[in-house]
Amino acid sequence: MARGSASRVSYHDLGPDTGDFRRDVIAGLSRAQKSLLPKYFYDERGSELFEAICKLPEYYPTRTEIALMREKAHEMARLLGPGCVLIEYGSGSGHKTRILVGALAPAAYVPIDIAATQLGVWSSDLARDFPKVAVIAVCADYSRPLALPGIDRFRENRRVIYFPGSTIGNFTVPEALAFLKSARAVAQPGGAMVVGVDLKKDPAMLQAAYDDAQGVTAEFNLNLLARIKRELGADIETHAFRHRAFYNEGLGRVEMHLESLREQQVAIGNRTFIFRRGETIHTENSYKYSIGEFQDLARSAGFDPHTCWTDRQDLFSVHYLTVPP
Repeated sequence: MARGSASRVSYHDLGPDTGDFRRDVIAGLSRAQKSLLPKYFYDERGSELFEAICKLPEYYPTRTEIALMREKAHEMARLLGPGCVLIEYGSGSGHKTRILVGALAPAAYVPIDIAATQLGVWSSDLARDFPKVAVIAVCADYSRPLALPGIDRFRENRRVIYFPGSTIGNFTVPEALAFLKSARAVAQPGGAMVVGVDLKKDPAMLQAAYDDAQGVTAEFNLNLLARIKRELGADIETHAFRHRAFYNEGLGRVEMHLESLREQQVAIGNRTFIFRRGETIHTENSYKYSIGEFQDLARSAGFDPHTCWTDRQDLFSVHYLTVPP
């Protein structure tokens, strides 16, 4: 851990190691429907590609949520209250967070992200621009139970979980319920959560958002195989796979897959995985909700839905959920 006296930054590295990555990859490829966890998209190159995706004309969620935050941040800040501890899951590059922190003036900001390099840069930038805010950066997998270091001195401050983007949609509905219950426990009685939720809409618009004309999303998906080859020494050819994305209307989710273009074998250490032509690795889900569906899910997790903000086209929503005292 390193602390800067002027910027009031501390950094805690609780991130997964190569052994975790190897175990998760082997477990995923051993399933009948081969799969990989989307949290592993975000190595340094993957984070760069995701930032590029967010700027694509087809990818509406980021620009829509940013516009919504600019319009509603002061209203959100009034509800959250000054002097809270803002805990962000999956901080990324922090574009939306900067808007909220500027309106809110929290006592402390706790970004949690698995991408160590991006987390370090973002935390330093925010601490420089908001020197009165204590920044406690935690490199960790927020989808697992996590004790947050360094926030005991703020035990009297209200805790607010911030989970922007549409990342809640990466979880299946049972996983999302478990995640929300965990977030409620971190927020503690009297706390709150602000969460971005992508809404159900025209399937053609969804299809374009996850399979853009420039092929950036395809490169982002295929980069996961490049990471496995580089970090795990896998005998794998990325050009032998292609990106596939489609909206599964029955399950209310966009699915991303990597499709094998031929019969092939992939070796990771002493393990060999056989692929048929057309067989896929399922890499990501992105569930879409109606406002009512998500509010019902939040209630099941023990939250009280308080306010929901949407853009004028009802493309995206931001929910303010409270934890009963």
